[in-house]
Parts: sequence; structure tokens; C-alpha cells
Amino acid sequence: MEEQTKYLLNENDIPRAWYNINADSPVAPEAVLNPMTNEPVTPDFLSVLFPMGLIEQEVSMDRFIDIPEEVREAYKLWRPTPLIRARRLEKALGTPAHIYFKYEGVSPSGSHKSNTAVAQAYYNKIAGTKAMTTETGAGQWGSALSMACQFYDMPLEVYMVRVSYDQKPYRRFLMETYGAEVNASPSPKTHYGQKLLAEDVNNPGSLGIAISEAVEVAATSNGGKKYGLGSVLHHVLLHQSVIGEEALKQMDMANEYPDVVIGCVGGGSNFAGIAFPFLRENLKNGQRTRLLAVEPDAAPSLTRGIYAFDYGDTACSAPICKMYTLGADFMPASIHSGGLRYHGMAPTLSALYSKGLVEAVAVAQTKVFEAAVLFARTEGLLPAPESSHAILAAINEALEAKKTGEKKVILFNLSGHGHFDLSSYNKYLTGQMEDYELPDEAVKNIRHRIPAIKENALV
Repeated sequence: MEEQTKYLLNENDIPRAWYNINADSPVAPEAVLNPMTNEPVTPDFLSVLFPMGLIEQEVSMDRFIDIPEEVREAYKLWRPTPLIRARRLEKALGTPAHIYFKYEGVSPSGSHKSNTAVAQAYYNKIAGTKAMTTETGAGQWGSALSMACQFYDMPLEVYMVRVSYDQKPYRRFLMETYGAEVNASPSPKTHYGQKLLAEDVNNPGSLGIAISEAVEVAATSNGGKKYGLGSVLHHVLLHQSVIGEEALKQMDMANEYPDVVIGCVGGGSNFAGIAFPFLRENLKNGQRTRLLAVEPDAAPSLTRGIYAFDYGDTACSAPICKMYTLGADFMPASIHSGGLRYHGMAPTLSALYSKGLVEAVAVAQTKVFEAAVLFARTEGLLPAPESSHAILAAINEALEAKKTGEKKVILFNLSGHGHFDLSSYNKYLTGQMEDYELPDEAVKNIRHRIPAIKENALV
């Protein structure tokens, strides 16, 4: 019998609703606080940054939220995405495990970020938004929102973390091709950027800084611009649930069910997208799938951070959320996985991790690229550095199965391609790449760098 490699759905199988884990989670959502008053935020406060349609999704407890037909039509450009059995990788590892990956790199912008970019642009457009601002790390999110804003005829202003702006110029070129204005962050265009550059003209930037700049521009635009966030907030995780919903159907097509589901984490959205529908099956239908989040050693918010209320950005102007954090002023090392250089973690994911419903592991950069190269040489696809964290964890799970003889079924999210990351691959292949592990001193000081509010009194 001929072996099947790809499991493909039809356009009719694109999910018609986003799945909201809050409806089934045993952990009640914590309040989000106003950074100026330290009191729970109001819709009026959030409406400075977001349209009401997204604010409603942020607080919704409905299990499913209908996907607007216009958004679903846009999804047809790349969805459903393929589920692929990594047979060549399995053979190279000599493992009895079956390895599957959901490939989100087929989207026009090259990653899973398009799933929420189109949705956010749509809700802004119908609310009358004239222009948007955003941050981007490696450029995946900026590329996706640039594309989506072009679909809805809205200008976009992007603040791209400076180290990635320099490392990944082709991502910037792609954003500009889609019509966006791209600024290296910190930027002299914002008050916060000017302050940081005055202190250090060579500041490499971080996602927290870029968020601060994009928020500043939107908040001071007198309603002319709204802000789009690429991860962390609940509505972003919600939109990514299409990944896992499709994967459930495709695993059924393969007549298998995963023992472990794996995704990389920076802010948490692509992991939530693949994992939360499987978590629902654990919570509601008695499945026992392990859910494994993989983060970089250089920014290990889940594995070494503290669970506390903290600012979502470095300027302390974004809402305060309860999350695993390394401190809002944390400056991560200049690793090549720019999309994972964030100090915190999605509050929804953080709450689930705090209750043991999700596992996490931190891994070294050179090991990540070693896994990425093996994957490219066996499966032929060049993975994004961020996604390669999930590949490394999948390989480790498969090698453990090889030791025990277990016929484990492994599923991971290959969240994007690495076609614009070739300079990073060159650094690895020529022996110029280094590992960065967060020093113990940095972890010890986190408690002194979080907001001094009553909610953090027992942290």
C-alpha cells in the first residue's frame, strides 16, 4: 500500500468559527489593568488602541466566535494548510515515532501571522479605522499585517526591532512592497525612541520597545490610527485556533492522534493556535495529549520568569497583564529568532501553564539551528528560526521514543518558512553563531522590576 505524506482538506473545511479556550478553561481570566490607574481597564481605555469588535473578542466567554465571511474568503488564499508526515526525518532519526507537522509557511506572507492579520485589519476597517500601527520582531507579523492592511486599503506604520531590521533586510523589503512604512526601533520618530537613543545610540531594540513606540503613535493620533498586536492578547490567540481545528480533522484523516503537540513560544499565539483545540479535547473528551511550549534560552519567560502582573511593553504604557515575565525592561540577547525576543507571555497561556495544563522547555540557539538544518536536508523545507524551536523539541521527543521503543505520535506547528533568514543560517553554517543563556542574576532581580501594585504583593 502506498504511504501517504500529505493530508489535505478542501476549502469547505476551513473553520467557520474561532475557538475560545476561555469557555472550557478551568482557570478564570485575570483582570487586565490600566497602566495609569492600576485599576481594571474599561472598554473606553482599550478603544484608543483597538476597534470594539476585537475588544469584545478579548473578553468573550463564548466557546466559538463566527469567522466573518469576508475574512474566511481571504483565508482561502492559503487555508486549509497542509498536515505533512515527516517520513524522511523519521528515517534519518531511526525512530519508531510518527512525526507530523502543520505547515503555516504556505500563507502569502510566509507564516501563521496572516491568520490574525486579516482578521484584525477587517475589524479595523469596518470600524472606520483610517490607518494602523504595529511592532514586529523578525518581520513575520509586520509582513502579514502589511499584506492585510493593503487588502483593506489602510496605511500601516511598522516599528521593527533594530537587530532584526539589520539582520533581515528582505523582510523589510517585503513589508515595503506591500505598502507599509517600516522604521527601525528604537526610532527617532517617537518620544520614547528618542529617549532610548539618547541613552544608547546602538540600542538593539526589543519587542517590548517596538510595542511601546507603536502604541505611542496610535495613542497620540487623536483616533486617527489604531494599533495591531501580533501575539500575547487573547483575541490574537483566538484567531490562530484555525490551525489546531484543521489539524484535528487532518490527524483523523491519518487515523492517528498525537501523544504530544509542540509549538515555539515568544508571545504564545502560534503555540495556542495548534495546542488549544487539542487542550479542549483533553478537558472535555478525556484525551491526554501533552502540550509542549518551546522557548529560547535567551528569553525563557515560562521556564525562568515569574508569574505576576507586568506591563506589556518597555515604556510601561500598555495594559498590565498577569503573565510569566522577565520584567518589562528586560533586554534579550540579539538571538536570530527575533520573533521570540519578548519579556512576557500571553496571559491566557500563562494561566494554563501555572496550573500544569501546558509544559515548557527552553533550548539553545545552536541546537535549534542544528535541528533546522537537519529538517531542511531531510524534508526539503527551510524553516524559520522561531519554528525550528518546535522542530528541535519534536526531534528530542522522537529520539526519546527511539530509546524506549515507543510508537509515539508527535505533532508540531511549523509556523513559517525561513527564506528571509538565510543570513542567520550562514552564521550557523560558518561557525559564527553563539548561544546566549540568561544569567541567574537577571532572574533574581525580576521581582524588583515588576509594578509595585497590590496584586503583586505576594509574588
